[in-house]
Amino acid sequence: MLIGIFLSFSCAIALASEAAAPAAGLDSSVKQAAALAAGLAIGIAAFGGALGQGKGVAAALEGIARNPGASGKIFAPMIIGLALIESLVIYAFVISFMLLGKL
Repeated sequence: MLIGIFLSFSCAIALASEAAAPAAGLDSSVKQAAALAAGLAIGIAAFGGALGQGKGVAAALEGIARNPGASGKIFAPMIIGLALIESLVIYAFVISFMLLGKL
């Protein structure tokens, strides 16, 4: 997980450094809009990801509570689903850094 986060940051930094040169001529209102979009993107993504993960875990735990014998069949897909939800939040995080790199 930490390696994935590190790779995401390194990719975002590399993309931001390549795109930073043409960004010098941007209007200040465009810079403000990009900063606001980056903040809103990560905020909405984190909120949606937290809701999705909470509902997924609640449903999995309810299924395990109703049928404890099926915990092995429920646990692995739950972990995979949580990882996919978290990957969407990380993608939004990387995109917000790319937007900030345009400033």
